[in-house]
Amino acid sequence: MSKQVEKPEWARVAEAFEASGQTQREFALARGVRLSTLQSWVYRRRRCEATRAEPVRLLPVQVAAPVAASESVLEVVAASGARVRFTVGTDVGYVARLVTALGR
Repeated sequence: MSKQVEKPEWARVAEAFEASGQTQREFALARGVRLSTLQSWVYRRRRCEATRAEPVRLLPVQVAAPVAASESVLEVVAASGARVRFTVGTDVGYVARLVTALGR
């Protein structure tokens, strides 16, 4: 887009990228926009969404069997059925954001 583009239009472009399933480079080439501009607006959209996200809600868990130290892995199962494994010590906020995104 060589012309000056208004903020609401770029917000829609960033949203379209998120839904496209393409890489940022592929999306920018297909739409004829500068990659750096797309990256900037996607970053701004994600940052804005993160500030509006619901507070993290954690559920109590029970360990079914003792885990050996070499197997220190946490498995999270999203409501959608997606399974994600993390090493123990992974940032809880990151895990929460990822599980929330998988639940959409």
